[in-house]
Amino acid sequence: MQGSFLRYAIIWVLILATVYIGDQFIRDLWLVGDEPRAVTARGDLAASEQHTIALFENAAPSVVYIFTEGAYVSTPRGRARQSGTGTGFIWDQSGHVVTNFHVVDQAQRVRVRLFDETTVDARVVGAAPDHDLAVVRLLGVRAALRPIPIGTSADLKVGQATFAIGNPFGLARTLTTGVVSALDRRLPTASHREIAGVIQTDAAINPGNSGGPLLDSAGRLVGVNTAIISDSGGSAGIGFAVPVDTVNRVVPALIRDGRVPRPGIGIVALPEDAVPDLPGIAIERVLQGSPAANAGLRGADPRTGAIGDVIIGVDGGPTRTLGDLAAAVERAGLNGTIELTILRSGQRMTVRVTVVDVAGR
Repeated sequence: MQGSFLRYAIIWVLILATVYIGDQFIRDLWLVGDEPRAVTARGDLAASEQHTIALFENAAPSVVYIFTEGAYVSTPRGRARQSGTGTGFIWDQSGHVVTNFHVVDQAQRVRVRLFDETTVDARVVGAAPDHDLAVVRLLGVRAALRPIPIGTSADLKVGQATFAIGNPFGLARTLTTGVVSALDRRLPTASHREIAGVIQTDAAINPGNSGGPLLDSAGRLVGVNTAIISDSGGSAGIGFAVPVDTVNRVVPALIRDGRVPRPGIGIVALPEDAVPDLPGIAIERVLQGSPAANAGLRGADPRTGAIGDVIIGVDGGPTRTLGDLAAAVERAGLNGTIELTILRSGQRMTVRVTVVDVAGR
């Protein structure tokens, strides 16, 4: 009995070994993939993929690559010329291109690479530092230009799809996608003002995207990508865009006049951290002949350094920062009036001030 079991066991071991060796032989002989594999049919692209592809193909010809050259500076290796890159988009068929002010600020030469890979010189025709916007005009362009479709930012909703096209890290015409993460953000500018109504998006925005378009799902411009929040310098999913309704107001003025009016009342405020315990905006000085001067507002005493008037409210609401005041001035518009609540020597009082164009004052 024991001998029979042993024989059967040996037979089964031999059978299994034969099957294993035969299987390996067949695989090695006929099933080796040493020739190109046949392509597996994938079927139609998903509707969302088709939509994104069509959106990019329609918008990409309007997006340009901007190169700037600045002044020469001293470096450890000798003198070198400052340079920068950014993104812009075609505004009209006469060759105006919109970008960020900080992309072309201090530039002595601006060059633009178009969708057909031709590179042409451009000149800055207008800049609005308060809005971080600028317009350059292409020189000597013969090719047909495709202006970007314009949308509106007034009816944007958090959660809407967004699409950003730009040149991050020198990688031309890169598409990233996301959603509107938040609305009505405020963004400080180099001119010590704030852009109101800024769009926040989680579409990846990196260095080089500045000045590029933020699009909605219809492929329309809804914002101009301008800044990111990042400790590393790369995208952290928090990007900001100047709303297109602001762009559509500022850009025509830059093309027409080279500048936009700067609504103000004619004061210079102390830095907000200069007197941290104050409940509002301390006036450092009042510009001569300005509406603030005509209204009797007072700045700090230049001899003693004593604090002058402190603005603590505008039109019945509290005002704690320059951004609050600037937003109220923007709402009033040129030739409008605002009512300021001020503290003077500890006493509250109100004054009405007219809003004027303070650019150049």
